[in-house]
Amino acid sequence: MKWKILIKILFFILLGCSVCVMLFFGKETFHIQAKHEAAQIDYRYHFVLIPEEVDNEYWRLVESGARDAAEKYNIYLEYLGPFQADMDEHIKTFDLAIASMVDGIMTQGISELEFTPLINKAIEKEIPVVTVDTDAPLSRRRVYIGTDNYYAGFLAGEAFLIDTKGEQYVGVITGRLDASHQKLRVEGFKDAVKNEERIHLIETRESHITKLGAVEAAYEMVKEFPEINAFYGTSALDGAGIAQVMKRLNKVDETYLMAFDTLPETIELIQEGTIDATVVQHPYLMGFEAVETLVNLKQGKNMDKVQHTETTIVRKKDLPLENPGRTGQLR
Repeated sequence: MKWKILIKILFFILLGCSVCVMLFFGKETFHIQAKHEAAQIDYRYHFVLIPEEVDNEYWRLVESGARDAAEKYNIYLEYLGPFQADMDEHIKTFDLAIASMVDGIMTQGISELEFTPLINKAIEKEIPVVTVDTDAPLSRRRVYIGTDNYYAGFLAGEAFLIDTKGEQYVGVITGRLDASHQKLRVEGFKDAVKNEERIHLIETRESHITKLGAVEAAYEMVKEFPEINAFYGTSALDGAGIAQVMKRLNKVDETYLMAFDTLPETIELIQEGTIDATVVQHPYLMGFEAVETLVNLKQGKNMDKVQHTETTIVRKKDLPLENPGRTGQLR
């Protein structure tokens, strides 16, 4: 009797372990399962959009454009990636998409070193890759769709020169120091202001693509360099984070703040005068055109390898925007 009870206990323990393993590996094979589901519903193609982080407001706008295009062209679209910016997780998701032989992949080319081999691997398996927002020009990616990031930074620098007078001590906060698009935005800004003796670039620090990271970086810089009277934030949440610090320290009136993107909070901060200007990208359009481009590539059409979306500067006088945070929506 005791042996029967022991066997039953062991059986339920093994069953529980089996369920846990099944759930774990089910997550790891979601791409393959999704492809089977797509085939059953008779979608035209199965594409995957891999963002830098899935719940970032900017990338949700890219997703929105991609989903609208997917609906238009009868595409099964997956939106998958790290919850917070994580290079290893991003690469793992990319590799899983390749392994499941999806019909097309859209992703950032954050780092040439890590992403070029994966992009080339996908191309070798005849899976077209479109880079979005951040290019990987040394790879075999088929098309890049997004901002000319160097030009965007240069445009921010030109606007900064127009908007300011006198000595400016600038703190730069960037999303990730190792991300190629962030580097280009900083480089462009520096080149635009380098011949102006009144502009002094103090230091560049990282926000890790989070508002909290921008708050911490801005606070530390102001405490360490009290002469700072201007900030330039190069990723979507940097402006709001810097603005929070300027409000807390009562430095809004004496600090010029150049932000990036038109998220709703950024627009509100421009309207109230806390942020002076922002660089406008078109994330919705990037997502829409990325899906559309993959469809054209699957049909054998030749596409321009680089397709830059428009970049402009918005100040308070330019508001209201028709679609704050969703600039570039197709109609």
